[in-house]
Amino acid sequence: MSEAGPHGSGLDMDTIYYHLISRAFFLLGLIPLRISCRLANAMGRIWFVADRRHRDVAVANLHQAFGDQMTPAQIRVMARQVFCNLVGIIFEIGWSMHLKDADIRKYFRFCGMENLRAAMGRKKGVLILTAHIGNWELLLSSAGRIGLPISAIYRPLEFQPLDRFFNEMRTRDGAELFPKKRAMRKVLRSLKSNKIVGVLLDQNTGVLNGVFADFFGAPACTNKGLALLARETGAPVLPLFLVREKDCFRVEFGPELPHIKTHDKTRDIETATRLYNKVLENIIRRYPEQWFWVHRRWKTKPYKMWNPKVNPKDPN
Repeated sequence: MSEAGPHGSGLDMDTIYYHLISRAFFLLGLIPLRISCRLANAMGRIWFVADRRHRDVAVANLHQAFGDQMTPAQIRVMARQVFCNLVGIIFEIGWSMHLKDADIRKYFRFCGMENLRAAMGRKKGVLILTAHIGNWELLLSSAGRIGLPISAIYRPLEFQPLDRFFNEMRTRDGAELFPKKRAMRKVLRSLKSNKIVGVLLDQNTGVLNGVFADFFGAPACTNKGLALLARETGAPVLPLFLVREKDCFRVEFGPELPHIKTHDKTRDIETATRLYNKVLENIIRRYPEQWFWVHRRWKTKPYKMWNPKVNPKDPN
């Protein structure tokens, strides 16, 4: 519970923390990008050494994905780059707080806009398939600044001051946020109004909310909500990713994905989810150091993998 500030000021601790966080990001944004990139690389290397738990997760995940293509030394180098990327996201969020609308096209390259226009022309709304890649936190604000407000389903952060900061940053350019537990009705209303709704689909989920679909050669429990929404509403699904390139951020709208609807609902959802995971895998293979490898993507396992009677050699 929040506590009142000193001398009856009326400021609770959450509000104080929020202002400290906002000020910290604002100050980080004053650092030029070239310098902040060097700082991120240095700080990322330190974090990589100090944080054994997340380092081990990243290395294990990279081994799962690229173990047959990369040596252990190469995987370790890649994992270290992942940590540098994550620190860079923090600096870039601060930088974006100072970015003028007139400079958006200078730093952000929007590709595949014809795919979005075609999908919007269907008048069923648009579902966006995206992931924690590049600097996903800049996706909503950059699109909003060119007149493309994208709403998104999100899971609130436990630390309320940080959650408040990110929510205000994400919605400052016209986006709406739908808390995951109460999202369905708002998403349907948005689609009926021909709006754009984004779904991050690269996180582990439980068996009640997901289906197992191949991801880098192993079954990954993937939320079935996007496939279900697409099947029932007929809204087109477009991939959308924001990644770093040498001279800019690339915001790429991919081609519309096939609409899958037959008499077999269960199989349709499984087929669509496998397709979505393949799209995610392809973009991650293009920019492997920019994905969120510190997340335990394969944490939930199929029954035959964790049941000792079925798979007695499985260490999990």
